Amino acid sequence: MAVLEVEMSLYEAILARRSVRSYSTQKLDKETIPSLLEAAIRAPTAMHGEPWAFVIIQDKKILKELSDQAKTMLMTSTYSDQQQPSVKFFEQLINQDFNIFYNAGTLILICSNTNLTASEADCWLAAENLILAACAMGLGTCIIGCASPILNLAEVKTKLGISSEFTVVAPIIVGYPSDTPVRSSRKHPRVLANIQTN
Repeated sequence: MAVLEVEMSLYEAILARRSVRSYSTQKLDKETIPSLLEAAIRAPTAMHGEPWAFVIIQDKKILKELSDQAKTMLMTSTYSDQQQPSVKFFEQLINQDFNIFYNAGTLILICSNTNLTASEADCWLAAENLILAACAMGLGTCIIGCASPILNLAEVKTKLGISSEFTVVAPIIVGYPSDTPVRSSRKHPRVLANIQTN
């Protein structure tokens, strides 16, 4: 398949990637999704299992419904001390205008076949490939992990055409950023040991 032109090298994309939470209304070109999926399926996979499957949602009504359902679930859930969401996040949830998909026009679900070895790990590797490819194309992405519980409800999976052997692992929004993402810093790598021969 044809691969779209990219704006940066792989290493540049790794350094430039940011979680984007503000999107323009510009729609993705029809070649974009196939190119992103092609990048995703080139990820390493245990025992050649290729356990991934994808759902692409670009219907604004469905995205709004899923967002509203997820917000309700998140507000009524119980959390451990370690999982307790921030006050800011709860304030967003009670805002009727807040959309957990940040009004992005595209949501890609990477689903894992749970019958296969290391399927979830493989799908996260596929997610990183997709995200870096999107960054190189000038697109923004964000993993919406808080949507996973609602997306894995049996009735929601049925509505989205996801069969029972698959679990939604990585919900990723994709679109054109409405502004330039701010570069963030990271801590230095924590190396627990560096074992070499004498």
